[in-house]
Amino acid sequence: MNWHFPLLFLLGTLTSVCSQFSFYPLEELSSDVGIQVFNQIVKAKPQDNVVVSPHGIASVLGVLQLGADGKTKKQLTTMMRYSVNGIGSTPKGVGKALKKINRLIVSKKNKDIVTIANAVFAKSGFKMEVPFVTRNKEVFQCSVKSVDFEDPNAACDSINQWVKNETRGMIDQVVAPDDVDGLTRLVLVNAVYFKGLWKSRFRPENTKKRPFYGADGKTYQVPMLSQLSIFRCGTTSTPNELWYNIIELPYHGEMISMLIALPTESTTPLSAIIPHISTKTIGSWMTTMVAKRVQVILPKFTAVAETDLKDPLKALGITDMFDESKANFAKITRTEGLHVSHVLQKTKIEVSEDGTKASAATTAILIARSSPPWFIVDRPFVFFIRHNPTGTILFMGQINKP
Repeated sequence: MNWHFPLLFLLGTLTSVCSQFSFYPLEELSSDVGIQVFNQIVKAKPQDNVVVSPHGIASVLGVLQLGADGKTKKQLTTMMRYSVNGIGSTPKGVGKALKKINRLIVSKKNKDIVTIANAVFAKSGFKMEVPFVTRNKEVFQCSVKSVDFEDPNAACDSINQWVKNETRGMIDQVVAPDDVDGLTRLVLVNAVYFKGLWKSRFRPENTKKRPFYGADGKTYQVPMLSQLSIFRCGTTSTPNELWYNIIELPYHGEMISMLIALPTESTTPLSAIIPHISTKTIGSWMTTMVAKRVQVILPKFTAVAETDLKDPLKALGITDMFDESKANFAKITRTEGLHVSHVLQKTKIEVSEDGTKASAATTAILIARSSPPWFIVDRPFVFFIRHNPTGTILFMGQINKP
């Protein structure tokens, strides 16, 4: 039986204030899962814009893990390095820790808007195991909705309308009628929406067209945001001593920041530094960056990315769940065999003078040795949107052409 499993990741803008969070090691593992998937995607698309939500990827894999059994579950737990039903780093367990992490991320204390929504769309009349439904609601606040896949158009309309509502209209379609059919039993959707304002906003009158040197070797004239202000920044290197510059652009709630990494030398490709970046690396940036008065110039742009995560997950060792003869989702249902046919992700990001909204945010900056120093994002860069109290990477991406 086909099991279509579309995943949706939407990005927006957040702000964060650093505070101690006891479950950080778990969330570090969770975000690293998504970073690994991102690394596989950019290998196949070195010159494309790629935007993903590591937190969204981990959430979807967590839902799958709760439904898996046998070797299928073992592959998921091995790659993720934790069991959702495990004891975890506290007596409360991994499930409660994940629930608390999600609650902190969407808290109104952030000031900027973050919405995370998970839903399983099941074929009308499809019988699911009660513990699977109950546990997903507890851990991932995942609701179960019934749709008629015998009518692909109506089913897709229901799913896409839910996505549109959860992302406040930023993404209006994640599945098409061709993605589902009469054999489809379940569609899982994870929506992450973020909208925030910069702590230090860019003035519209300072936005001017400047050259951006794309990964394809072409030069593009694009609107560039500009401001002189105090930002935390620094320079670091990979283990093989390829240097790159980093900067933190906080959102106004001071709970969430955008971090940008840009190779110091224009001859160093993004592909040379991305594989070395993990949550541990990003954590080290947070302790080594220093506040400086700098002139920041970065592209104003919108990027939309659509990705099937099936091949990247297979490359990381998660193979059985896609194989009709090997997939074991006995904890979802015992009435018929299920396997995953697609893991689809759609992400959208907008960066402007006021801030970032949609499913991913981007900005990267090059440091120039002058006074005040300049951070000019005029060539391919990688960005991260990080919820600082938990260390969660909500979104990340590479931008090769604004």
